[in-house]
Amino acid sequence: MTLDLKNLQTKDFFYDLPRELIAQTPIEPRDSSRLLTLNKETGEITHKHFFNIIDCLNPGDCLVLNDSRVLPARLYGIKKGTGARVEFLLLNHREGDVWEVLCGPGKRAKPGSRFVFGDGLLRAEVLEIIDEGNRLARFTYEGNFYEILDQIGEMPLPHYITEHLNDNERYQTVYSKEVGSAAAPTAGLHFTPELLEKVKAKGVKVVFVTLHVGLGTFRPVTAEKVLDHKMHSEHYYLPKETADAINETKRNGGRVIAVGTTSCRTLESVGTAEGCIRESAGWTDIFIYPGYRFKVLDGLITNFHLPESTLIMLVSALAGYEHIMNAYRIAVQEKYRFFSFGDAMLII
Repeated sequence: MTLDLKNLQTKDFFYDLPRELIAQTPIEPRDSSRLLTLNKETGEITHKHFFNIIDCLNPGDCLVLNDSRVLPARLYGIKKGTGARVEFLLLNHREGDVWEVLCGPGKRAKPGSRFVFGDGLLRAEVLEIIDEGNRLARFTYEGNFYEILDQIGEMPLPHYITEHLNDNERYQTVYSKEVGSAAAPTAGLHFTPELLEKVKAKGVKVVFVTLHVGLGTFRPVTAEKVLDHKMHSEHYYLPKETADAINETKRNGGRVIAVGTTSCRTLESVGTAEGCIRESAGWTDIFIYPGYRFKVLDGLITNFHLPESTLIMLVSALAGYEHIMNAYRIAVQEKYRFFSFGDAMLII
């Protein structure tokens, strides 16, 4: 099938996925997940395990990881005065103790409404209703806000995961550090500390960016035409040492390989047409789909993405639409595990 790049349809990115292939629990150990490698030039596919990633990397390559850490951002509480149950999902930190939150049921969260969480450890007042029905809420508490979240909050697992997660750390990468995401940068979940040490020992640079993943990651594309879709915005930071390492890698002919679409979007948001990178911080709503010319990226480690999602569009831009759709067909045939807790793909 040949894509009409000026008239891309969301339905072009649909594929059939049996529900039983949606991974419900993380695999142990982390690096024993399967790995499908895809040559973006030829479309050639091989099947490995994630610990074999070391054989696919070369001395002089640079691996870019997102060190964002997921907030246990789902809170269950009651409305003061009525005792009605309510659920809050923290989306973005605005200022001070004010957060943008998603509330359910929304009718219980009118401006001025007050709520109690964790038997009073955390209290909130809705200040106003903003875009898409989200709320601004001010929290009050004693002590450290994030420590309280660790006590009473739950991981905001995607809607397609229905199993209970016994260990919150399994929805964090082993290198997560900067708290702020509403969802995990899941491509990094496959790495263990030992595997990262082996990668470094091979002469591969390992560097970090921070992009705080928003729930817009899971928002379906409702527009029929891809170009009509409005991307969500996410905050990123790319430090100077990462910029220097990437620029040196490019000068020396090495490959820059992003771990996850979040790292990819950060690099491509900052990169110039010449492929140079600088220290940078800000918000990005970059939308990558077939026809996009990559400025920095040479390869990508990623999971398998939802049909008709912006993320399958991104990987189609990197590896070619037909190569990606064929790889997904084969992954379904071979019964790979899909989505956040699923298996991985290396596009190189």
